[in-house]
Amino acid sequence: MHLLGLDLTHVLLTYGYWAVFGLVLLETTGIPAPGETMLIAASAYAGATHHLSIFAVIGAAVGAAILGDNAGFWIGREGAWRLLCRYGRVLHIEPYMLKVGVYVFRRHGAKIVYFGRFIPILRTWGALLTGVNRYPWRKFLLWNALGGASWAIAWGMLAYGFGKVLQNMELWASITAIGVAVIISVIAGIGAKRRASELRECAEREFPGDLRNIDGKAA
Repeated sequence: MHLLGLDLTHVLLTYGYWAVFGLVLLETTGIPAPGETMLIAASAYAGATHHLSIFAVIGAAVGAAILGDNAGFWIGREGAWRLLCRYGRVLHIEPYMLKVGVYVFRRHGAKIVYFGRFIPILRTWGALLTGVNRYPWRKFLLWNALGGASWAIAWGMLAYGFGKVLQNMELWASITAIGVAVIISVIAGIGAKRRASELRECAEREFPGDLRNIDGKAA
């Protein structure tokens, strides 16, 4: 399984829990990385082989999510906006992504802290944008921890259960189950892409032109 140039299977088998911790930490700090994918892969692997503990996998993801988001929060709070506007493309952060983040945050505020964990773009840059918008840190810490735990437990246990099902299936049934999962993922991805396109259009209307015209510190 390859993503962003990484052989995730090799990384998982080589580093185990540290692979989960490291990739989730990078993703939540604001660096695009397959953290959620690694959580799901590790949890399914734990269910199918029992070579990893699902509790340790989830624990690694929760710890990394909390640490990474807090790092992203403080980076955003201490003036990351100008750097992102200027050098964001180096990290594959396109201007429209930042516009979408600010657009959504200004309309939903605190909800982003908790539910942003389940939304791809906000999972990566939500904490940073929360810091940019000067959200109170104590409230952020509480809802971020709850969101990180909910996210890791939900995806971890679902993937773990799927792994256990595959373990007990015949080969043909396993292949069928994987095929169904892939189809569901594709359908969900199409829906998410459409929603992302709608948000992009709204954000572009709200913030036309250069990113530097956005007052990123206004909540």
